[in-house]
Amino acid sequence: MADLDRLRRLLGGEETAWLLDRLRRRMITGRPLSGVVTLSSATLDQRRAIERLLGRRAGTGASLSVSLDEVDAVLRRSGSAPDGLDDVTRLLIGTVPVRATEAAAWTAAFGPLDKLVARRPMLATWRAWLDSTGLVRRLASDPEIASALITAAVRVLAELPLKGIALGRLAAETTGDAHGLDDGRPLATIVLSAARVLRGSPPSGDGTAGERRTSWAAVGVHRDELSSSVLCLGLPGGADTVTGRILALAKEAGEPSVLTLRQLSTARLGVGTRVVSVCENPIVLASAADELGPDCPPLVCVNGQPSAAVWRLLDLLAEEGAGFRYHGDFDWGGVRIGNTLRDRISWEPWRFDASSYITTTTTGGPLTGRPADATWDPELRPALERRGVRVEEELVLPALLEDLR
Repeated sequence: MADLDRLRRLLGGEETAWLLDRLRRRMITGRPLSGVVTLSSATLDQRRAIERLLGRRAGTGASLSVSLDEVDAVLRRSGSAPDGLDDVTRLLIGTVPVRATEAAAWTAAFGPLDKLVARRPMLATWRAWLDSTGLVRRLASDPEIASALITAAVRVLAELPLKGIALGRLAAETTGDAHGLDDGRPLATIVLSAARVLRGSPPSGDGTAGERRTSWAAVGVHRDELSSSVLCLGLPGGADTVTGRILALAKEAGEPSVLTLRQLSTARLGVGTRVVSVCENPIVLASAADELGPDCPPLVCVNGQPSAAVWRLLDLLAEEGAGFRYHGDFDWGGVRIGNTLRDRISWEPWRFDASSYITTTTTGGPLTGRPADATWDPELRPALERRGVRVEEELVLPALLEDLR
């Protein structure tokens, strides 16, 4: 049974009235009491009231954000409200009439998302994130606007991933507006959060232009054809395309090539069914050029999370029948890059498995970050966790160069 006196002390005062009002509004419209609510220009007393409720600092700054899931958990654990926020709201402000028509309209608006997730289960975490954050409701002021926004997002996502398309063209073909997926547009915000999940990342992103470009590239969408590029060395090329001739000259000179996505629209690579070595960091490619020159076999550098140009080059090589082997940094970022590549192309580990990690005598600093399973070797994550050190490609260069030799 709820402790009404304690609830009134925690949530019944003037300083928490705004929070109860947010809960009331959500119940009226049939929305779940979860996610985050924010009060702009919070007073010191309002902040202190939330700190007493949660038992921790409530952050700094003008606005005050509160996780309803955290409030629910705190009240349940403390025994103040064993039945959670629904019970709390009714006890403190009485029965809340639900606007059934509006609630049904919101439910209908989200219907296409549920159908999309049924077809593509890997988007289930994204769908749950939309609910927990209330993102769609923040971007759309009513169910009608939300329905149009969601319908457009599903139409775009039905096309992804692609082999390579300009962002403006994708927007024009799916929405009728070449700027419909520009940064800051509500539709772009929703679609890009799904693209992050499709590439195996959290839906929120870090807000940087580079991260947005990488997330689009992971689903085959490029911001333009010139800013996306890929480093390669030792690709034979050919005489029948401009890019092929560039590669042939670079191969003869033993020099690396930097190819833009535009140059890869049509290209003769000349690799055929040979094995292409793929590395994570430019230092491997530069060192191979220094030491092996024209004798270096085909080598491609992904340079972190693959760009649209990297994907295009790898796809072209695969279409010609090439095989792949991959080496990356032995850290959690390196594992995630390997997983991303593995989702798109088939590759064999190139000194990039648990046994190679364990037998490496040279090590870098401590291993930090969020762990990840290696889809190509289930023993790699446990080995990394046991040893707890990272091993960058720079530290195993001699072995990699000897393999290329």
